Formats: sequence, C-alpha cells, structure tokens
Amino acid sequence: MSAESLSTEARSKKFGAQEADGIVRCDACPVLCRIRPGRSGACSRYANADGHLVRTDPVVLLHDAAEAGARLVPFGAAEWDGRVLDPSRTFVTGIGAGTTYPDYKPAPFIVASEHEGVETVTVVTEGIFSYCGVKVKIDTDRHLGPERAAIRVNGEEVGHVTTAEYGSQMLSVGGVRHLTGGSKKEGNVTCEMLLRLCSGDPVTMTIDDGHEVVVQAGRAPIVDGIPERRMRVGCGSATVGIFARQWLGHADEVIVVDDHITGVLTEHQAGKVLGMRPAGIRVKGRRSTPGRYFQVANPGIGWGGTDIADPLGIIQAIDPATAWPGLRLLMTSTTGEHALWLVLDDDLRPVPAEMPAPVRQVVERIGENCEPSLCTVLFMAGAGGSLRAGVTENPVLLTRSVASGETTVTMGGAPVTVWPGGGITVMADVTRLPKNAFGSVPTPAIVAPIEFTLPRDLYARLGGHAGDVVAMTDVLREVGPAARIDAWNPDHPWPAGEVA
Repeated sequence: MSAESLSTEARSKKFGAQEADGIVRCDACPVLCRIRPGRSGACSRYANADGHLVRTDPVVLLHDAAEAGARLVPFGAAEWDGRVLDPSRTFVTGIGAGTTYPDYKPAPFIVASEHEGVETVTVVTEGIFSYCGVKVKIDTDRHLGPERAAIRVNGEEVGHVTTAEYGSQMLSVGGVRHLTGGSKKEGNVTCEMLLRLCSGDPVTMTIDDGHEVVVQAGRAPIVDGIPERRMRVGCGSATVGIFARQWLGHADEVIVVDDHITGVLTEHQAGKVLGMRPAGIRVKGRRSTPGRYFQVANPGIGWGGTDIADPLGIIQAIDPATAWPGLRLLMTSTTGEHALWLVLDDDLRPVPAEMPAPVRQVVERIGENCEPSLCTVLFMAGAGGSLRAGVTENPVLLTRSVASGETTVTMGGAPVTVWPGGGITVMADVTRLPKNAFGSVPTPAIVAPIEFTLPRDLYARLGGHAGDVVAMTDVLREVGPAARIDAWNPDHPWPAGEVA
C-alpha cells in the first residue's frame, strides 16, 4: 500500500465495489450492504459519498505530547498539515480504521515507524468478532443468583453467573452461542448488550432465581434498585484476624457474619492467641476449623451476603456453663454496613445496647478498609482467520509470534491480556480504551480495534504484507487532517517499546 493509496478514492476502491446508479456495495463485513448515494450501511459505520465508500467515523490517532513537548491540535483543525505531531510518538489505532474482510485483503493500515533506533511495524485494523463476550466482575457480597443461573436482558438469555471470587460476583455474558446459536432476537439483544457494556453504558440484567443488577463499567452496581457502596474487607474469618487485637478489652465476643466463612472471635485462632475467654455462643452452620463456620444462612442480599435481616437468627445456642451475664457481644458484617451491639442479661439473652465508642471506631475502620464497589467489564475475543490474514499470508506465524511475546497486541492502544494456549485470545478492560472504540454489525457481531506491533525485520520473516507498509509520516499527511487526535494514556506502555 503506497502513500497515495490512502486517499479517499483509492481506499474506497480497496473497500467497496461500485454498481449502477451510484450504488456502492460495502464488503467491510459479510452483510454486503448496497448503499445508495448519501446513505450509510446497516452498521452506520460506512457511507456512500459521491459513489465512494467512506468511513463515517474518523481514524483515531493517539499522541504522546508529554515526552515530545508538542501541542495537541484540536480535532478538525483545517490549518493542520500533519507536521505538528511527532511521528515517533504517534500511534495509529484500529478505531475508525476499517476492516480486513474478506480474508485476502491486507489490513487497512500497516504503519512503519522507528522507536529507539529500531524499525517497527504496527498492523492496524478493526476486527469483526463473533467469538467475543464480556467478563463482568461485580464488587459485592450480595447474592446475585445461583452459579450457572441464566442472565437475561429484555427477557433474552445472554449469559450466566459464574464462580464467585473474593469479595466479588462474576458474570459471563455474550459469546458466540448467544450471538449466533439462538434465535435472531437473542443474537440482536446480545449484540446490543455487549456494545452498551463495552461503550460504558448501563445495562439492566435479571438473573434467574436471583436479583436484578444494573452493570456499568467503572460504576457501582445497583442491586434491586439499591447502589452498592463497598466490597468486603475480607471474609468473616479474615475480618476477625485483622481486627482481633483492636477488639481486645472492648468486646467479649465478636461474630462476623458472612455467607462464605462466618468468624467467631473467641473460638478463632486469633482469639486464642490473644488469650480471650471462651464465650459459649455457638452459631449455626457447618464448623470448618475453630472459629470458622460455613453455611450459617442462605445466600441473599442481607447481612454479609446472607438472607438474614436479624443476625440473632444465626445463634444456635448460648452455653450457660460458659457464658455469663453482662457478656458484651458485637455482631457485624464484613463491610461494617451492618453492626449490632448486645449485652447478655441475667437470663443470658442478648439485649441490644448502645455501642461503645471504641467498638464503633473499629466497625467504622472495617468500612474504611473496604474498597469502593465497582463493576469491571473485560472484553474478551478470539482473533480469527480473516483478521490474521490481514497481517500475514501465513497466519499461524502471527499466532506463534504473539504467543512468544515477540509481537505486542493492543486494542485502541490499550494493553491486553493474551491468554496462553492456542489461537490469539485477548482480554481488555473497556475503560482503558478511547471513547467510541466499539461498534457492531448486524451479522450480529462486535467490531473492536486491534493492533499488532513488531520489529520490521520480524514482520518480513512472518510473511507480512511488505508491499503495503506505509511510513508514519505519510499516514499523518494523508489521514491526519480528518483524524481524531487523543492524548496517549501515560499509564499504558508504548507498544513499540515493548518490542524494541
């Protein structure tokens, strides 16, 4: 691809076919829309401009102005001639770049640049991903639904609840079976849901035999209409271990209610090490090790992720041979949002009382040590045949190069996790990508940017499309005036630096 092939006319020939009456057939995806002059295709990503197929969104360039000392030029500045941006500190993203469909086409941009004396190539494209989905981490102890329960959006099944992790509930949504393996409505709802999640918009989900949750990347989850505030400091046992010394002398017994592991201070090893007197209060559930109890209640949205609203309901017995009148008992949750101070009366019945200031301080410290409850949305996709063919004529060589770490993969310039094993399976935090990084096509599938950066000599050895490599200066001259220019995220490693 020479520099002049970057012009609108040349690129339209590469990415579309003209028909009678000025109609252009778009071949950027398998839908093959026939677009009349002045109209856009079904995806709204491509349009017919005077008989030429053009992208409706600009290419996104990321520029690291901090190191180069250059100023950022406002988007659409008519006077810009492409010379303001430092080519060595500019990165062409796949956002707005176009796609490689069908398989035989080289990627829309194959850009040569230099980093610390090493010539590099970045292959830039937008991938059309049918094999894609989202992994959602929801920071809450609330029970959202049983493991393996179906997740629904607008009544359509779009995923399932997966394993709970420490202080978080995990969801798996999307995937090829929901996109293409069910009804047309299921596929369309799934695609729209994935696009909204990846774009940072809220999505309301309902979970079979569970609860409603509103998920939005980087925001607190909303469970049954109530925003979450904190993820737990630890399980009940861990909470006992962390704060045992601070309770010593102020409470005779502490029970930390938790759906997973409820902790009982005087039975716990922490209490024994501190020499605390046994309190004789036995909780329900299955005793695991001293002071650690499983299954004290059913999962729910009450205390500690259980279904209880009254914590006294988990007390099975109070031993009169061990307990005593005046015994001071604190019951708290793993976030400190629920806490109750009790004193045993002469009949050894727990009676609510005003919580002493030192005890209240520790409860508040539990809350202080809880991190904010957030939703994390990770886009996960497999880079398949057509995408790899846009990089090299022998795709398996690219796969091996990515697996070995010789080739760096980014999405909109953001770092990704490359899963080990076969294929190129990547995962990225959607909040780290530039705005409007994702799109969709009605196949249905998600469109996402992807870039491969590697040394130029390695690109030649992989059988890359050497004849289509264009210098960064030529790219800036041709597409820069119409590009969207964003600042480089300083928290991201420079892709060329990873391979140089």
